[in-house]
Amino acid sequence: MRLSIPESEIKSRQSKLFSSLQEKGIDAAILFSATDIFYLTGFNFRPSERPIAFFIDPQENTHLLIPHLEKEHAEEYAYVQNVHYYPEYPGVRHPMDYMKKSLIDAGFQNKVIGLDTEGYSSPKGYKGSNVTDLIDGQQFISIKGWIEELRQIKSINEIELIKESCRWGNLAHRLLHKYSKVGLSEIEISGRATLEATTTMIETLGKEFLPHGEPTHAFYRGQIGQHSYFPHSQTQNLILKERDNVVSQSESTVWGYRSELERTMFVGEVSKEQEKYYRLVQQAQKIAVDSIKPGQPFSYVEKNVRDFYKENNVEHLTLHHTGHNIGLLNHEAPFFDLGDERIMQPGMVATVEPALYVKHIGGFRNSDTILITEEGFEFLTYYPRDLESLIIQ
Repeated sequence: MRLSIPESEIKSRQSKLFSSLQEKGIDAAILFSATDIFYLTGFNFRPSERPIAFFIDPQENTHLLIPHLEKEHAEEYAYVQNVHYYPEYPGVRHPMDYMKKSLIDAGFQNKVIGLDTEGYSSPKGYKGSNVTDLIDGQQFISIKGWIEELRQIKSINEIELIKESCRWGNLAHRLLHKYSKVGLSEIEISGRATLEATTTMIETLGKEFLPHGEPTHAFYRGQIGQHSYFPHSQTQNLILKERDNVVSQSESTVWGYRSELERTMFVGEVSKEQEKYYRLVQQAQKIAVDSIKPGQPFSYVEKNVRDFYKENNVEHLTLHHTGHNIGLLNHEAPFFDLGDERIMQPGMVATVEPALYVKHIGGFRNSDTILITEEGFEFLTYYPRDLESLIIQ
């Protein structure tokens, strides 16, 4: 299989953006989002204090503004017609001065301009002018979220990359399960499983493989025993003990595309109370996936899960929505949430992860990556979900 998105597809994305701009009476656009720039150009970079921007001018020409240190990098990988660069940030002359000249030369003066944000920002010490202060625009219009919306429905190539991600996430999780033993720390287990899975991945996929992210990773993230009560815990260096329930996770990145696999597992014996909550989560996930129907709002899935929780008097034990889209980011819109009325459509890829959190016992959550199809859904992750397969010996 191909392990990247072809140039033709990336250029088609640029054309779709330009067509959308024209439909709304917008002449040109400027984007600062690193994820959206990657989606539109194929250029993967590390955001820093040095501003990077993508812009498409009124003649549909594409441009990147980058620091000099990224010049050859962008020329090698970015599918754009023009690369503009500045020496350094903050530099003697600010990068926004260079951007101003590039925009004027590209015909941005006195045009209707779409912006995802008014200017570049970074938590790494950046300060600079907004775009609205650089040039005289006839009008500036927010197009924040436009590219995220374009990213929602995946192409055949994107789906294949996500499926490949799922395969390697599955291996990483199998190794995490295999190496999990009473008395070992989560860091030791995760490190061993991750190294072996990553080594196997790069040896198998060969030189054509570009992760554009962490190749593959399996971990517990501190969700061991009672600490698994915290849904977004961070690694605690906890030790596995008999009768713990744990929440495991594995993920893999193939050319920037991600998947998510999570399981509740049990160390040794499973108490009746642990089994009760696990069975409820199992049933909740079945209700969720059976509710996935193109044409229905995302809220429909969450409502059905919530109704099930209410019937079983456990709604107070859930702390988050049932899932979210996934792709270039591990969390993307839309969301399986009561407040999300966006419509499920074939080609969307999402996680389904209803969960319960019980103080003094822990968390119970399985997460699977699914594809929304014309008929309903398809599981892309396939690690066992039955309780017996999830016991750590």
